[in-house]
Amino acid sequence: MSSHREAPEISKDPVADSADVYAFVSPDNPDTVTLIATYVPLQEPAGGPNFYEFGDDVVYEIHVDNDGDGRADVRYEFRFKSRNAVGNTFLYNNGPIQSLDSPNWNRRQTYSVARWSKNGYQVLGDNLPCPPCNIGPLSTPNYAGLAQGAVRTIGDGIKVYAGQRADGFYVDLGSVFDLADLRPFQQLHNKYGLNLPGLNQPAPGVNALANINVHAIALQIPKSQLLRRGAKGTDVMDPSSVIGVWTTASRRAATIRPFVFPDFQNPSNTMTVSTGPNVQVSRLANPLVNEVLIPIELKDYWNRQMPYRDKQFRDRLLKPELAQLLPGLYPGVFPNLDQLNKSGKPRTDLLAILHTGLPAGVVEGFQNSGGKTEADLLRLNVAVPPAATPNNLGVVGGDFAGFPNGRRVYDDVLTIELRAIAGLTYALVDKSFTPDGAAGAITDGTSGGPGDLTARGTEQYLPNFPYLGVPHDGYSAAA
Repeated sequence: MSSHREAPEISKDPVADSADVYAFVSPDNPDTVTLIATYVPLQEPAGGPNFYEFGDDVVYEIHVDNDGDGRADVRYEFRFKSRNAVGNTFLYNNGPIQSLDSPNWNRRQTYSVARWSKNGYQVLGDNLPCPPCNIGPLSTPNYAGLAQGAVRTIGDGIKVYAGQRADGFYVDLGSVFDLADLRPFQQLHNKYGLNLPGLNQPAPGVNALANINVHAIALQIPKSQLLRRGAKGTDVMDPSSVIGVWTTASRRAATIRPFVFPDFQNPSNTMTVSTGPNVQVSRLANPLVNEVLIPIELKDYWNRQMPYRDKQFRDRLLKPELAQLLPGLYPGVFPNLDQLNKSGKPRTDLLAILHTGLPAGVVEGFQNSGGKTEADLLRLNVAVPPAATPNNLGVVGGDFAGFPNGRRVYDDVLTIELRAIAGLTYALVDKSFTPDGAAGAITDGTSGGPGDLTARGTEQYLPNFPYLGVPHDGYSAAA
């Protein structure tokens, strides 16, 4: 999946596990950029009696590099605090929650958000409310309006939201990790000679994340606050119009669990204590990098690295394992990719897309390369306006406002990256190469198609901030 349970250790620590990162020029407010980082993946909506929340002992950050060196020039820091407002009840709520100050709501979270830049450290908001989880029609009636009340405006015209949302990512997880036995790709067996033993009949993709929620941290920020000093963000071909975005989660270096008998009169005496400096345990920028390109033994190590050190992983992009496997998994379907693999030529197309951005001249009238430092950053050229008619295949589909120019909530990133790995984008750096016909057709089949900005089984996206759909409620999901 995009970054759900992507490494052995972080899969055991869901509140610190980054799931997805999105960065795009806001379609309803194009003078701003929306940044979203999601955590606590794979939430079953019917999760009571203890519903999902952010970690009080985790520092969540969204980083922005505006000069192309793989280091943060602007950083937004989120810290959360939980409390039991009612007390003496096993329930998350003991009556309907009809407002964010409802006396019926027991387990609630607030948070602070601060900005770090070369101008110093500034607290932008404190004691901001997270909405409750979407429990069901009796506990959380009119959830959409309730959650929208948690959208707040903080310093310098920034909108912020932190709380549960429907997971915007979509993937046929069952087929992808069954050796890429993609259901709809079976439809191409006559055209490309495909004859796999796994399936007898082609079928639509099955979105494994349908009816699944995440927790989202979302910011909508004026462009001027993200760009380097003096940059206007109006010229697509100007490198200063490009920002690089990633998210991290950090924990204190040591956790102490007192070995004492429970003290019911003073429960804080038996609580764990965290100490030492913060240590990064999770990070994410471009989707599927750690999942598909980094070997298992390096995945947790990769999570602890900062982007400016990513040159150490370049060989994993220049010779991706999945590209080597595809010709064997689909015999006779990818002959040109097979020859490219055997030639030993490095996949400099993937290096450009994921580590440096696309330089000027590769795609006419577009670039999103802010510098030469190799770093896994979600690069966004803020001078590219929102598309009047979006295509969820992004740049591959001729829509420069989508992935890998940033990432919108509905972009079909799995299909885009599958096609790139299958060789579709290699022709950008080697004009003599002809991609296999199947490279432009491979998909897991969970998207509604290039002009359909919905995903099969995924909650409808919103036209405005925070854009991710209303989370699925536990009552309906369990029906």
